[in-house]
Amino acid sequence: MIAYRAILDVPRELVHHVARLLRAERRRVGTRPGTRALTCFYQALLVLVWFREGEDKTALGAGFGVSRATAYGTSPTTVRVLAAQTPTLHDALRRVADQDWPP
Repeated sequence: MIAYRAILDVPRELVHHVARLLRAERRRVGTRPGTRALTCFYQALLVLVWFREGEDKTALGAGFGVSRATAYGTSPTTVRVLAAQTPTLHDALRRVADQDWPP
């Protein structure tokens, strides 16, 4: 097997932001520190790579040094945490109306 490095074209601040959201979620559900295979930063990075590159999760997990199950298991949590940040349709329509967008 040959290992290689790659550059992901997303801002580092985005990875840190997602990691902060994951850290808050872990605290909320009572996850003890050090019990996960990936830190919040690397979990965020793994899922952002998956979003951006669409890479196979088995290969992606191997690249991060985690099992296939871990690579698959981190995605739903991260997606759920990100989805919680999206506005509701009502809020989005209110924001559009407040900004005087044309109908």
